[in-house]
Amino acid sequence: MTESEAVAEKPAGFLGTVERIGNKLPDPAMLFVGLLFVVWLVSWALSYVSFDVIDPRSGEALVIRNLLSGAALTEFTSVMVTNFSHFHPVGVVLVAMLGIGVAEATGFIHTGLRALLNVT
Repeated sequence: MTESEAVAEKPAGFLGTVERIGNKLPDPAMLFVGLLFVVWLVSWALSYVSFDVIDPRSGEALVIRNLLSGAALTEFTSVMVTNFSHFHPVGVVLVAMLGIGVAEATGFIHTGLRALLNVT
């Protein structure tokens, strides 16, 4: 087999486009942190603008809170652990990631797959 045959063709069409765009995106954790900063900056900028929007349930004017104020940052850091601990899927995902990480580091997954392929 020559080198040109070994190189896989790039997928074409819609799925190929989705794959190319997805490969250019950064790590999901970095996306989260980046968007967190964007929301903080937008809330800071819009907190100085007055909007005439009335909540139909209470009749009070809606106000944009500056998430970069001292009180908002204190609240953010003080309830961070509570927010994540009360979101139950996070616990399941963290335990699963820990288990898979240990299994991969110890070679259990590699050995298990090899044994499974020997049986079939």
